[in-house]
Amino acid sequence: MNPEELISFLEKLISENMKISTMIWGPPGIGKSSIVSEAAKKAGIDFIDLRLSQLAPTDLRGLPVPVHPKDEKKQGTSKWYPPEFLPREGKGILFLDELNMAPPVMQGVAQQLILDRKIGNYKVPDGWLIFSAGNRKEDRASVFEMPSPLANRFIHLDVQANYDSFKNYAINNNLAEEITSFLAFRPKLLHSMKVDQKAWPSPRSWEMANKLFRNNLPIEIAVGEGAASEFNSFLNVYKRIPNLEMILNGKGENINFPKQISGQWATTTGLIYRSLDAKQVKNVFGWLIDKSTPEWIQLYASDVVSRFKNKNNLSQLAKFVMSDPEIIKYFKNFENILNK
Repeated sequence: MNPEELISFLEKLISENMKISTMIWGPPGIGKSSIVSEAAKKAGIDFIDLRLSQLAPTDLRGLPVPVHPKDEKKQGTSKWYPPEFLPREGKGILFLDELNMAPPVMQGVAQQLILDRKIGNYKVPDGWLIFSAGNRKEDRASVFEMPSPLANRFIHLDVQANYDSFKNYAINNNLAEEITSFLAFRPKLLHSMKVDQKAWPSPRSWEMANKLFRNNLPIEIAVGEGAASEFNSFLNVYKRIPNLEMILNGKGENINFPKQISGQWATTTGLIYRSLDAKQVKNVFGWLIDKSTPEWIQLYASDVVSRFKNKNNLSQLAKFVMSDPEIIKYFKNFENILNK
């Protein structure tokens, strides 16, 4: 499944408070922890992220502390003091990341917490769900084999990098439009694992590259030389795209839609990013209807509607755009997109 499908699935588990042991599998760099964090955020619940490969068994189980009860029969005993980072109340997701990178002894301790929802004197609050995640063997991530009895107690969800999901995230989080546009043109470079290289492209490394790019720093240190070289060549496309501000302001009657596919992606993505109000959207629609082809109009409509929906401005957009008879006449399916 793609990241958006995974979020929807997790939201269902959360809404129904389904305490099912859940294991999320996927290659490094696709943002498994970010996906789970986003699901928790959408549900309005807390989120605790633990990297099991960085913990020792006592870090999770706690420490034995001698007690001195008045009852002489209990003298000489100890009590386990659980760690402070484990939840005590409320609702949330306890996320155990890198489960299969943890050594077997650590997996054994985690197994008790996952399956029994308790460990030592500690018990997971009723409002908390436990999700786990790990990399696959083929990712060469130094993972340990998950015992079959343990694997059989999980439901297993596989997630893959997906450009449309990344694009929605990028637009809503204001990642550089040049990066989003480039990956639309070269979606295979969204995630291209190179086990023999230190830096290679992934959703996580492109987000790092975004910060470098915005500060005029080289991005090959994040995504590798090959992807960076192609991206730098693509930047030349931006020197030749139309004046987007004129189109947004309704003055694009003398501006033509680019003929090259790279320029078409750059122009459409740029207009999606810069369409901040309903009037601009209406102007862009008019220009695209007059100058481009249906697939670009459909792409723009779908993405700009998604953006306005995330900002809770969809009703305003629908009222403004659907008042234009030319748009209604040409784009008969627009109402369906608005209601999706």
